[in-house]
Amino acid sequence: MSSGNAETTGSSRIADYELFEVPPRWLVLRLETADGVVGWGEPIVEGRAHTVRAAVEELLESYLLGEDPADIEDHWQTMYRGGFYRGGPVLMSAIAGIDQALWDIKGKRFGAPIHELLGGKARDRIRVYQWIGGDRPSEVADEARQKVESGFSALKMNATSELQRVDDPASVAAAVDRLAEVREAVGPDVDVGVDFHGRVTKPMAKRLAAALEPYEPMFVEEPVLPEHNDALGTIAAHTTTPIATGERMYSRWDFKEIFEDGSVDVIQPDLSHAGGITEVKKIAAMAEAYDVAVAPHCPLGPIALASCLQVDACSPNALIQEQSLNIHYNETSDVLDYLADPSVFDYEEGFVQIPDGPGLGIDVNEAYVREQAEKTVDWHNPVWRHEDGSVAEW
Repeated sequence: MSSGNAETTGSSRIADYELFEVPPRWLVLRLETADGVVGWGEPIVEGRAHTVRAAVEELLESYLLGEDPADIEDHWQTMYRGGFYRGGPVLMSAIAGIDQALWDIKGKRFGAPIHELLGGKARDRIRVYQWIGGDRPSEVADEARQKVESGFSALKMNATSELQRVDDPASVAAAVDRLAEVREAVGPDVDVGVDFHGRVTKPMAKRLAAALEPYEPMFVEEPVLPEHNDALGTIAAHTTTPIATGERMYSRWDFKEIFEDGSVDVIQPDLSHAGGITEVKKIAAMAEAYDVAVAPHCPLGPIALASCLQVDACSPNALIQEQSLNIHYNETSDVLDYLADPSVFDYEEGFVQIPDGPGLGIDVNEAYVREQAEKTVDWHNPVWRHEDGSVAEW
């Protein structure tokens, strides 16, 4: 049990929680104290909502209910180290959503945004990038042009569809042509990140990274699966393009090896997967010591995005922020729909202001959350196959 505070009254204890699975593919946690302070979190592994829900319920029921929400570090340590088996996407995402909600409660108690409680702002706003597609042949150049005209100065596209372990020159040429079309459409003043999505093997990643370099990507993201992070040094040797990875890494211990290796230039921890605000703040501080930038992964909902922005605010090495406005995953519901005041995420000149309201700095539209939770949500990523019938990486 938590060390707690003997003087804490029962009215400030964690009294209740609710979980809502909502479109398009999100899980929302509502955590409430006995005196009515509500904190929100977004614990989710995309496509594994039921599994993460069970993990959140287990953590709350077995430990947190009745505890003082203020002891966030102790709660994090207990949720993580209190089990003999630890880490991985499901447990760390469950911890992440709970951690977000605890920080939201703490901020509301003090009437301050979370970044003020973490040392204060290092910036007033942060640049964001917009997804434009690209993993299937599409009009990415037109999409890129439209996004730039609407005010974005940074974009991200997928590099390829599925690739064979060693694929033909035409597949490489197709990836190069798509990036070339985007670069021609937006010019040299716009940054374009290229996401390999872990669907590329080491030999193809080397070829692609070298072939794309003349079009100056902002970074090459997840050039190989995190299981093959030991290959990043070899890939980095084939290009001067910055290497980014981290959306499928879940703790500072996962990131430790790539920091020591020195091949990665940008890390992308996910605030809903990598242990929440408590853990990602520590990961960002580690990255700073290795001269590595942070660009949090966030193709998710408003609570996850607000959590990212709170860490971005107080992390000197935060580079840019992913966000899911109009992303293809959000066809049934968008990030702004769940907010009482969506203007908190207004984008101006490719930047978003750091929210300065208490806690996460957002006002969740609880009535809308409850309404959407009545719908059936069953999102799973597609399973791709090669021409021979074998499973391909999505």
